[in-house]
Amino acid sequence: MSSKIRCFGIIGYPLSHSFSPGYFTAKFEREDIPGCRYDAYPITSIDLLPQLLLQNPALLGLNVTIPYKTAVIPFLDELSEEAAAIGAVNVVKIEDGRLSGHNSDVYGFEVSLRNFLPNPVPAELKALVLGTGGASKAVQFALKKMGIPYLLVSRSPSTESIDYQGVTAEIFASHQLIVNTTPLGMSPKTETCPPLPYELATPAHYFYDLVYNPEKTCFLQFGEATGGKTMNGLPMLYLQAERAWEIWNR
Repeated sequence: MSSKIRCFGIIGYPLSHSFSPGYFTAKFEREDIPGCRYDAYPITSIDLLPQLLLQNPALLGLNVTIPYKTAVIPFLDELSEEAAAIGAVNVVKIEDGRLSGHNSDVYGFEVSLRNFLPNPVPAELKALVLGTGGASKAVQFALKKMGIPYLLVSRSPSTESIDYQGVTAEIFASHQLIVNTTPLGMSPKTETCPPLPYELATPAHYFYDLVYNPEKTCFLQFGEATGGKTMNGLPMLYLQAERAWEIWNR
């Protein structure tokens, strides 16, 4: 009977914050999808992935979350065109022993962002993207696709990014979409927050946090306190999860 079970799951570390197991388990029940299960696999190193696959031969698909969206790529046999262009993977399809990498984050972010922003998107809109990891790469790809210029912000400045101390009042005022792609504020460290001059925020600012647990991070609370519009990562999670399910079943 176990051979008939179709298994899916998520890899990352830690995974205490992840809604995906609950989401997919509820989806299987709600949509009457028999013979499927979805589990969390909190691996402490991406080097443990081959061992995980050997121990779970019924796995047909994996979601990939922090901190392995880029690190998983060398373990894959092929990448979708979009995942290759983004340089990050959050969906792995397992078929006939081969692993293919995909990115559904970019779809989830783009669709949820379009629902969040005015339609049409203001021509003068520019974004601050906080963080430069795997999730940031998907966000950057979507912003380019939407024609929204952006500036990267990270803990350490580089040729491609400024650091948080470099976010001047002028930059903050001229970049009215602020996207947090870092884990700052994520449960259980809910007191953490990207160090920005939040007191300069206005009702014209849009704060989008990819974190969805807690529902309202410090980042969103600060943005809301000065009249800014806010959105957490839950709509993106739902959208990317449904796209992942499509990828696993096509």
